[in-house]
Amino acid sequence: VIRHRDVRASHFGAIDKFRLQVSEQSQRKALGRKEIIATLLPSAKEQQQKEEEEKRIKEHLTESVFFEQTLCQPENRTASSGPSLLTVFLGIVCVAALMLPTLGDMESLVPLYLHLSVNQKLVAAYVLG
Repeated sequence: VIRHRDVRASHFGAIDKFRLQVSEQSQRKALGRKEIIATLLPSAKEQQQKEEEEKRIKEHLTESVFFEQTLCQPENRTASSGPSLLTVFLGIVCVAALMLPTLGDMESLVPLYLHLSVNQKLVAAYVLG
């Protein structure tokens, strides 16, 4: 366990290096080593507070410019209204794969080449989930 004891905002972005050496307990000869680079980052809460403060400052400074731009230039962007077509298509394919008979089912009217193995159905269920 490695702990950073002096956590301050001024230390965010500081890069530290740690060296791990692996050896047998009875011998001093190292079997391997690895250097690990670690960067101190702010917590999600601190990052969110910083982003909110920056957002307030930007809104305050650009408020008048924003209103001038919206009055002069109408917006021509289209809003995304849901999941992408690829996601919907992939979901339909996975549902169809789960509805096909399993390999070894003899009482099916579906051709044999459409029978799926258990592993194929597990992959489809995993992707769907």
